[in-house]
Amino acid sequence: MTLVVFLPDHAERRLRVAQGAVAARGALVAEAGEPVIAIAPAADVALHWAEVPARSTAQALAAARLLVGEAMLGTLADQHVAVGPPQENGERPIAVVKAEKMAAWLAALAGEGLDPAAIVPASLLLPAPEAGYVRADLGGEVVLRGATSAFAEEAGLTALILGDAPVETLDRTAIEAAIVAATAAPPLDLRQGGFARREQLDFDWRQARRALWLIAATLIVTLALNLVLILRYNLDAAELEHRADVLAATGLARGETVNDAQRQLTARLARLRGAGLGFTQTAATAFAAIRAVPGSELRALNFDQTGVLRMTLVTQTEGQITDVLDRLRALGLTVVAGPFAGQPGRFQGELTVSPR
Repeated sequence: MTLVVFLPDHAERRLRVAQGAVAARGALVAEAGEPVIAIAPAADVALHWAEVPARSTAQALAAARLLVGEAMLGTLADQHVAVGPPQENGERPIAVVKAEKMAAWLAALAGEGLDPAAIVPASLLLPAPEAGYVRADLGGEVVLRGATSAFAEEAGLTALILGDAPVETLDRTAIEAAIVAATAAPPLDLRQGGFARREQLDFDWRQARRALWLIAATLIVTLALNLVLILRYNLDAAELEHRADVLAATGLARGETVNDAQRQLTARLARLRGAGLGFTQTAATAFAAIRAVPGSELRALNFDQTGVLRMTLVTQTEGQITDVLDRLRALGLTVVAGPFAGQPGRFQGELTVSPR
């Protein structure tokens, strides 16, 4: 059902359209959820027809304002322009109405709790004839429409516009049929631009609850997957630790209990090769440095538990002492030289060598 309200609104001038026909007339009140179509007086709406090529409604409105501005005297600042869909000949109807009129109509309807889905000019309710004009009495005013014109009848001016063109007067049945057709598919809706209807979103709590349940289910599944992955990683880590303990047990002394595999293996390695770099590597490095300096020789050697190597060096000259020290440092060792004593041809002193 659709309630048709003629502007300016009079409660007794209303129609209710249902199932493709006028079902009721007179003083009608909009039922809950019933759409409302308002009919604007033809005298308040100027109509033009023109080809307005555009890909969107916004482009069509911009082009229509330019076309109307060229055809009107004065400014469009206080005018509201609306454009309809293209007709068979490619032309679109363009409506011009004072913005204050639109605001007043909408305010009056809002005062009754009505928010019209569309506002249609009364002159566009009539079907466009192939030739001449059609005429209809809409109760409050008489309206005429031609192929590319539509206007309210005005004494003296109408005769000049019509001339000798044929005029067909529509009866009540034809008028109501035209109203029903225009209600189903409005030829032009004045609610465009700044007066466009704001769509109200109906919040569906059932859908919202369903969405919340889906979100909650997604979070639970994600958490469960993460817990499974964490458990799997822990099991894998435990398996790796067990394997490390097994391998460590093979490197420890037979029968030794494994508490901390890495620490115990490090301790055993230190016991086997000595602390620091170990006796073998430290001594080999010291021997290589002394061997590279002719006339120098090693007399005593001591390696303690801290990885420090103490040795007694004998050289033929003082310069050889410096050469040996430089060689040891170049090989990556820290060297502390004690006092050297002796006489030409034989100098003796102690060196302390440790890893750098």
